[in-house]
Amino acid sequence: MLQIEHLKFQYPNTSKVALHDITLRAQSGQILGLLGPNGAGKSTVMAHLAGLLPVQAGQITLDQRTLADVRRSAPQTMTLAPQEYAFYPMLTVAENMACFAAISGLRGQKKLERIAKYTQFSQLENFSNTRAERLSGGLKRRLNLAIALLPEPKFLLLDEPTVGVDPQSRTFILEAIRQLADGGMGIIYTSHYMEEIEAIADHVVIMDDGRIVCAGTLDELLNSSNRILRVVVSTWTDGARSLLQAMDAQFNGNSAELTLTLAPEQTPAYILTALEQTGAAITQIEWGKNNLEQVFMTLTHKRLRDE
Repeated sequence: MLQIEHLKFQYPNTSKVALHDITLRAQSGQILGLLGPNGAGKSTVMAHLAGLLPVQAGQITLDQRTLADVRRSAPQTMTLAPQEYAFYPMLTVAENMACFAAISGLRGQKKLERIAKYTQFSQLENFSNTRAERLSGGLKRRLNLAIALLPEPKFLLLDEPTVGVDPQSRTFILEAIRQLADGGMGIIYTSHYMEEIEAIADHVVIMDDGRIVCAGTLDELLNSSNRILRVVVSTWTDGARSLLQAMDAQFNGNSAELTLTLAPEQTPAYILTALEQTGAAITQIEWGKNNLEQVFMTLTHKRLRDE
């Protein structure tokens, strides 16, 4: 069990607090999806877990021991596959694997076995003698993953592990991550691709402005009491705009499509009838089980942006 309790952090020489009282838990054998718009605090949480930032307030524990104590005695208990490529581009795949295996403290036969195991796991056998700089984007991501797995950590931190890869590589990486969790490894996974989190995560934490705004199992989030109605309107009237403003509707990037979270006493028929009575022309509606992006947008009121 990995636990973050009441974690607070503020970067030096800044007035903005990066983390406000963050509390979350991650389990071995499960995938925790960590979501949030840019500046939400995801990277700061990951940096703490990776040992790159000191704990200013609160605590992080792994199996009831402080993370700092765990790292002193077993520094490879938790490893990070960062968004940046974390290997030497001039070295071959085999040379990179041998180098990072040695850095991880592996020696002799154990070192050779781990290199072979995770080269095969990441399906890099045919590229062992290829320099890393010549690999495709998908192969580079797989090398990143293979290197992070060499110590066989108890928890694996994955920061945007599928950026810049082709659909086939993305599918392979997601299936590999699910296989690792099914084998007992704990995974903390950040991504801007909502469909990835929805496909593999057991639990989801959504952050915004340094705070956790929602947390729970994927089913809990998707079947929450918030009922979301999406409407596309081709013809507007002043009355329709006033009605939607009173309902705190969120426009989805253009003036035609909007999202409303219905109160318990409201029904889709009530909203649609009210809109039609104002003279608005409705061309499309969507109602039913939320998807993760809808939940995300409702909670943060922000669209995803490039980092």
